[in-house]
Amino acid sequence: MGQEIKVTGLVLNAGNIGEFDKRVTLLTKERGRITAFARGAKKATSPYAAACQPLTFGEFSLYEGRSSFNLMWADVGHYFEGVKEDLLLVSYGSYFCEFASYLTRENNDEKEILKLLYLSLRALEKKTIDPKLIRRVYEIKLMALYGQGMEVFCCTQCGSTEDLSYFDSGSGGILCSNCTKSGGRTVHISGSAVYTLQFIISSPPEKLYTFRVSKEVLKELDSVSESFLKQYVSHHFKSLDFLELL
Repeated sequence: MGQEIKVTGLVLNAGNIGEFDKRVTLLTKERGRITAFARGAKKATSPYAAACQPLTFGEFSLYEGRSSFNLMWADVGHYFEGVKEDLLLVSYGSYFCEFASYLTRENNDEKEILKLLYLSLRALEKKTIDPKLIRRVYEIKLMALYGQGMEVFCCTQCGSTEDLSYFDSGSGGILCSNCTKSGGRTVHISGSAVYTLQFIISSPPEKLYTFRVSKEVLKELDSVSESFLKQYVSHHFKSLDFLELL
């Protein structure tokens, strides 16, 4: 027998099913990433048509059947209008959602990733921090929460905590000057960049969007994150293609 369950979550994506229905992917606090069918959600008179839009956060009541979930009602807490009204910001938000969807699974404990995603979208909406910085913070922290975080507190080769000045994606983190490898994906990084990486890895999601960095440090974060993701994420994100065009 099926049962009704209530979850708190965010709509990662939505697609049309037939003439009137939608299929939505939710990242939830209680059940991880799940897919639900919203009957009649394409109709203008549907009570939860607006709730089935991507980048929508709220509470959802679902009927859990043997092999699928059906949306019964929704109580939206936040629509992220400030993100959806800006083409650049909605592109960032779509990428954040696609990345989270790729890493999360049903029935996993994804509460921290949901929190990170929600706070990252709020940071985009406030428009007080460069979205390029929000992107890099999100990528680095998301991988750490997923269990594939980079080592930024000591040299990955000798364990030294001194003179950490290079990042090597092949070894998964930072190298000291004595263990520096030439070639490959090893890049030189400043002490400020090292400190920023350490702050991102060690801080809870609530503290992440409370700082700014110089253009030089942001450029270093770009190199570090891109190199790391190329090494450990074997997936092509369609939303990133459009974002990079902008």
